[in-house]
Parts: sequence; structure tokens; C-alpha cells
Amino acid sequence: MNILLIGSGGREHALAWKMAQSHHCDQLFIAPGNPGTGQIGTNLAIQVNDFDSIKAAALEHAIDLIVVGPEDPLVKGIFDFFAQDPATAHINVIGPSKEAAQLEGSKAFSKHFMQRHQIPTASYAEFTAANYEDGKTYIKNHSLPIVLKADGLAAGKGVIIAFSHQEALESFEAMIQDKQFGEASSKVVIEQFLEGIEVSVFALTDGKNYQIIGHAKDYKRIGEGDTGLNTGGMGCVSPVPFMDALFMEKVEKRIIQPTIQGIYSENLIYKGFVFFGLMNCAGEPYVIEYNCRLGDPETEVILPRLQTDLVSLLAAADNGTLEDVNIEFNEGAFATVMAVSGGYPGDYAKNIIITGMEQASKEPNTSVFQAGTGFQGEDIVTKGGRVLTVTCKGSQLQDAVEQAQKAMKHIHFDGMYFRKDIGYEFPS
Repeated sequence: MNILLIGSGGREHALAWKMAQSHHCDQLFIAPGNPGTGQIGTNLAIQVNDFDSIKAAALEHAIDLIVVGPEDPLVKGIFDFFAQDPATAHINVIGPSKEAAQLEGSKAFSKHFMQRHQIPTASYAEFTAANYEDGKTYIKNHSLPIVLKADGLAAGKGVIIAFSHQEALESFEAMIQDKQFGEASSKVVIEQFLEGIEVSVFALTDGKNYQIIGHAKDYKRIGEGDTGLNTGGMGCVSPVPFMDALFMEKVEKRIIQPTIQGIYSENLIYKGFVFFGLMNCAGEPYVIEYNCRLGDPETEVILPRLQTDLVSLLAAADNGTLEDVNIEFNEGAFATVMAVSGGYPGDYAKNIIITGMEQASKEPNTSVFQAGTGFQGEDIVTKGGRVLTVTCKGSQLQDAVEQAQKAMKHIHFDGMYFRKDIGYEFPS
């Protein structure tokens, strides 16, 4: 089949890499893609929210399957756009409907959904400009720390953990009154702080059945030992040692099953990935958030571990055979380390030449996935804060981490930084 992948980051490079391995994949197109995806398929100069141009490309290239990487086009209704047009209704689009995508697009929507289906999550309240003074009173009486979340999409920056009431009040004012995150923070969800370890579980669903395709632990902080500012993710490990059979049984029975049953009972059209952002609180899982797509950099670690043909899985989500698929995983452990631009997550320079990726990829059991990269002439240069990942396999987790660090030494760009302690709390 001919496949069109939407997106341009490390997640999309990993998806392209995985789908290209399938004998079901005839031609692969990526819109807009990056230099890494261009080595696997054909990049198309189309932005992710340009639905009309995506439709034209899908018809021109006889696309059978569209895989949507980022959340923005999903929340804006790309699934509905294709499903409701007779010219494109035959194309299998992997992603939820606009309504179902509100599980990620609106924190309040997802909280109400979890409440309706008795899914464990932090207690919360929601406020707008209309009840702003009530929100201030709520904050003053709330235990510390306090979590404030912009209701809508805020490019991963709409969450504040305040450790004083004054900080919380200032953040609340900035969100509601000063429109810190634009329309995304016109409504603010205030949550109980959950103490624990953050982990992620990924499933593929057809809206009724599901298959778990992987789990990971992401490292958000810029500094080693989980210090410094939050980032979009500095690395991942999978499988996670403490996510054993008992923990995963709790996740499946208390969270995944009622979530999928809730989607089905509420007649939400959902044919795609569900990202369960969880907190492990002393062995008990709670939902922090839903995402309606795969994560980045989690994708770069779970897809190399997934042995099952991904294109076959996506086809099964469309033709009603998903529950019959056998999910198999590669043996061993996998680690992903992210290289970022100097200054990230603050200001950073762009268009810096990158060298050594080819040499790094020649290391045993190693894959290099490009994220924030682009071309400058024939040179590959930095274009974003999170530039690339190195993913390695090892017999043990620390073997995979050490291999990733070894491969990373081949790569260079001015100001390059990566954490050398990914997986630090899991010594062999």
C-alpha cells in the first residue's frame, strides 16, 4: 500500500523507519518530513495543518493509509476532513475524530471523561475568567504543590507546578488574565499534585478493541539527576524495570480497559494511538493525561522494541481484526538519548552543521533518528531545540545506555548537549 505520514520530528522519522520495514509498504511519503525521513521515503513540502494540500497529495499518489504524527492536525479535525469527503473517505486515516481528540485537546474534557468512567486521576477543579475570584480562593486553600494546566494545546508548555501559593496565584493570573498561552489558557484546570514516577503506556485502538504496543519512561529535565528546566524529553528507556506484570495488570484493568470501553460507549470515533501518561504512586497507577498520538522521544524507543509489523497493525485497526493480532517484542532493553541545541529549552542558535550521524548509525544495534534538522545546501543543520536521538539495544538496560553514549560520541554540532545519565536509577 502507499502510505502518507504527517509530521517532521523524531517521532515521524521513527515511524517512517518502522513502516518502511513492512512488506505491505509500497511507497512512503512524508509531509513535510526532515532530512532523515527523506532517506527512507519521499518528503513533500506540505505543512501538517494544510488539509487541502494533504488531500491533493493523497489523491495524486494514490494513498491508502495516512498516519498522523503530531496532535495539532488531529485536534483540528484531519480525520473528519478525510472521512466526510467522498473523494477521500476510502483512505484509512490513523487518528481519532476531532471530538475524540478532545481527550488531548482539552484537559477539562479528559477529566470529565475519567470521572464518568471511574478512571483513577488527580482531583481537580476548573476555572475561567467568569469565576476567576473563585479560582484564587481555591488556590489559597489548596495543599502544596499545586498543578495548573492550560485547558487547550500549548505546545507542551501549558503545565505549571507551583510550590507556593504566591507562585500559583501569579501563574493563574498570567494564564487567565494575561492570556499567557492564548486561547489555550482561557480555561485552567487546577489539580492535586501526585507524588511518584511518571511513565507512559501506548496502545492502538479501533474504538472498541485495543493492543498495547509498548511502554517507556521519559526523562523530562534538562539536567542530569533530573534537575533544571522541563523539556520535551531528553531520553527514554524501555522496558521499564518496575513496570512488571502486576503493575501492567493494574494499568490495563483500571485504566486502559475502562478508557477504551468509555470511548466505545460514548460513540467516539477513535482509530489510532492512545498515549496514557501515568504516574506510578507507590505501585498504583493514576492518569496524568491522555495524548491521542505517539510521544516523542518515546516513539524512538518503543518502535525498535516492537517486533510486530506496524503496517499490519494499522491495517488491523481499520479492518476489524485488531483483537486477533499477536504483539511480539524484541528481546533485550532499549535506550534513547536526545541531543539538543546549546541553550535549550531557552534560546538557542539554529542552522549549525551536524556531522557524524552516518558513523553513529554504523555502531552495532544503533539507530539515529533526526528531529529538529533541516538542509542548508547539502549540509544537514540544526533547526530545533531537540535535534536528534540515538537509540540502542542492549542485553541489559545499562548496556543499551552505554552503547547510545558511545554512538553519540561520533556526532557533533557546536553547542551540542545530551544527558549522560538516562536510566540512572536502574543500575544493572
